[in-house]
Amino acid sequence: MSASLTPSAPSGAALVLFSGGQDSSVCLAWALERYARVETLGFDYGQRHSVEMEARQAVRHQVAARFPHWAQRLGEDHVLDIKSFGAVAQSALTADRAIEMTERGLPSTFVPGRNLVFLIYAAALADRRGIDALVGGMCETDFSGYPDCRRDTLDAMQSAMNLGMDRDFRVETPLMYLTKAETWALAKQLGGEDLVDLIVVESHTCYQGERGQLHPWGHGCGECPACELREKGYAEWDAAGREALVP
Repeated sequence: MSASLTPSAPSGAALVLFSGGQDSSVCLAWALERYARVETLGFDYGQRHSVEMEARQAVRHQVAARFPHWAQRLGEDHVLDIKSFGAVAQSALTADRAIEMTERGLPSTFVPGRNLVFLIYAAALADRRGIDALVGGMCETDFSGYPDCRRDTLDAMQSAMNLGMDRDFRVETPLMYLTKAETWALAKQLGGEDLVDLIVVESHTCYQGERGQLHPWGHGCGECPACELREKGYAEWDAAGREALVP
């Protein structure tokens, strides 16, 4: 479900699937605005580039430093080693191969079942941590067509986890129906230009792991699908006046 953009008083706990990219960084801020305790979870699944693992820590550090009211809610960070999964589900993100469309009509960056695997691990951890809300940056508006990013997929996964673990987990996807321009607007709504700047400078979304040139929209090669989506969304949001998202 795409949760309401209007927060109530923070309470409860959430576990954010946190890669250190733009989308998961916005989701982290979204969760910090709504929950009294927010923990983060990252996965080492054999990515070609370690830069996103470094970006995770940089974003967390800067969020705590720049937003004291969030710092007191930011809880433990967890990183799980699942390299064996990356070896099985090889893609352009885990192996040295070109980024292109495959015969299935999906980009070669598609890692089969990645979000399903992530959610299973997240739910198992959340069970032990006493957390019911699992927050992810999946989106089916401006996206690369990955089938495990669709809300129908996540609803089915949520039902399976709740049945299999006898729990009442909620898979929350605040970006599910937002364009990339609207995601930038949500960042502005949550933390003003300071949060936008933090995401531009510290987060990492580029499939090529490029951290050289800093573009107005962030670091990246500017050519891979992730960079193209991010750049297009930023340009649209900027041209429209850099407004915050209206609840």
